[in-house]
Amino acid sequence: MNTLFKHPVWAMAFRPFYSLAALYGALSILLWGFGYQGTAELPGFYWHAHEMIWGYAGAVVVGFLLTAVATWTNQPPTRGGALAGLVALWLIARAAAFLPNGATVGGITGTLFFWYGAVCMALPVFRTKNSRNYIAVFALFVFGGTHAVFHLNLMPLDPAAMLDGLTAGLMMVAGFIGLVGMRIMPFFTAKRLAIPQVQSPMWVMLSALVLPMAAAMLTAHRLLPSLAGLLALAAGIINLVQVFRWWHKGVAKEPMLWILFAGYFFTALGLIAVGLQPWFSRLFNLGVHLIGVGGIGLLTVGMMARTALGHTGHPIYPAPKPIPLAFWLMVAATFVRAVSTFLSGTGHTHSVRTSAVLFAASLLLYAWRYIPWLLTPRADGKAG
Repeated sequence: MNTLFKHPVWAMAFRPFYSLAALYGALSILLWGFGYQGTAELPGFYWHAHEMIWGYAGAVVVGFLLTAVATWTNQPPTRGGALAGLVALWLIARAAAFLPNGATVGGITGTLFFWYGAVCMALPVFRTKNSRNYIAVFALFVFGGTHAVFHLNLMPLDPAAMLDGLTAGLMMVAGFIGLVGMRIMPFFTAKRLAIPQVQSPMWVMLSALVLPMAAAMLTAHRLLPSLAGLLALAAGIINLVQVFRWWHKGVAKEPMLWILFAGYFFTALGLIAVGLQPWFSRLFNLGVHLIGVGGIGLLTVGMMARTALGHTGHPIYPAPKPIPLAFWLMVAATFVRAVSTFLSGTGHTHSVRTSAVLFAASLLLYAWRYIPWLLTPRADGKAG
């Protein structure tokens, strides 16, 4: 057993979770696009949204944070048996989502996945008194909490409460996008383009996570919807301003940079649209998919592509082929899915399927190029 856990895949969290997320994300989006309707306990779009938010995006969020925290704290990463246990919880939760009576098991294991991940992150953070990341640990616990609240509304099924639960989970992912973007995008841009790094006040950096997180907690518990909307709206506006503050014309020439800007931009627009929902309900569906495809899709494939290169000992620039194509496929998936929110009938059906195929193709290109690196030792011979 110890020999098994010495395999490179158990060296750092990004290795198993990026691999699984790419494959599962492609599978689940194709199933939904071509008619899979979930189970009696988790029917229709509730299954689809649940698996994309807490399944696909959740794997990337946890994989990224547990990898990054080792660098942020200069502590050993979550690895070996501890990492395998975390992966097992995620896999059981995914399998349970397909079983006729799996909602209870999925709810428990899925929530434990996030809370166990939060503990794994908390240990190095609190050991080193890395106060800057206390809020990230708390946010991971809250993310698990939104999953638990959603499942509590499954039995008996409460459609309105379930929709609020899904929205809360989506807000949390938008918050993680804001947190990571605020930290890395100006730094990556300055380093790659050899320009001064754009600095931001601490309140601005905190707002990218705190505002969506507060909106998520209110929405999950169905409290003060207008206030939750205003918080999401404020987060979207702040993030949109940041995109233009960070922008440099050189970004457009570098796929590993523009993909992050595009994802952050769509997340900001999505937060604004969702935030306006209490007053302009027709914007809600558009906002959800601007975040879900434009934000989650673009940022996850962009971050998985970039961080996996550095941590497997491969050069980050130029982007390896065919990854720029994968990026463009995800951009196309975003535009097609956004247009579909204004269509009905066969036009809507065909556009949803087209977007699903584009989304899946992007992830499968990533999987084809990266999984061989994710399952083998670092190219430079270093640990990790």
